[in-house]
Amino acid sequence: MVPQAPFGDLAAANAAAAAWCAEVNGVAHSEICAVPAERMLTERELLAPLPPLRASIGRFVTRKVDRLSCVRFASARYSVPTRLIGTQVRLRTDDGRLLAIMTAAGEVVAEHMLVAPGEASLRDEHYGGPRPAPRRAVRPKTAAEKEFCALGPVAEAFITGAAASGVTRLPAEIAELNTLRAAHGTEAFLDALDRAVAFCRWRACDVRSILAAGAGVPEPEGAAGDALVLELPAVPVRPLADYAIAALS
Repeated sequence: MVPQAPFGDLAAANAAAAAWCAEVNGVAHSEICAVPAERMLTERELLAPLPPLRASIGRFVTRKVDRLSCVRFASARYSVPTRLIGTQVRLRTDDGRLLAIMTAAGEVVAEHMLVAPGEASLRDEHYGGPRPAPRRAVRPKTAAEKEFCALGPVAEAFITGAAASGVTRLPAEIAELNTLRAAHGTEAFLDALDRAVAFCRWRACDVRSILAAGAGVPEPEGAAGDALVLELPAVPVRPLADYAIAALS
């Protein structure tokens, strides 16, 4: 409807259409012999608000929210709040957006930008926040693994870290660790195991060294797995100009 060159997107075309309507409504009309914008001001008091329950303007389609709290539109999936699973919502497109509207209340419950067919547009707030990172629990199988995991979270952290670092002899390491626990006692062994996890030492020989060092070693700072900051001794610094003078002499 706007006598201009083709536009790149729908939003730019609508903005140009609004400017064009303001322009033509600001000059006298050939049939009513009046300026439409001025006529609207004089006849505003004759206008009444829209009656309630009036049919919505525009084309709507109805979709049912599936178990994943999504609706399908144009071969794409869009998320809605999980409280609407199993209910019917109306969908309407506007300026490259997709609006999901509750059928009964007329409330806009979700707004997405249109995506290509086969893609999905998901919002974290529809699911109660960002999805937590997957975490696979330790599943002990042998008797030695069950005995070691019974020590608590620090034992599970040791197994997880050892597996992530590529320890190939983990069953043999666990069997040796159980022997160390029986020899040194549970309390001393747990302290050594906690220190090994803090310093990312995943071998039974490392835990044996910690037990042999005793309680006089310094404690690591920070949580387990965090990088430890070591305080280096002060080193004297010589100005670069001194090297230049020495080279010239």
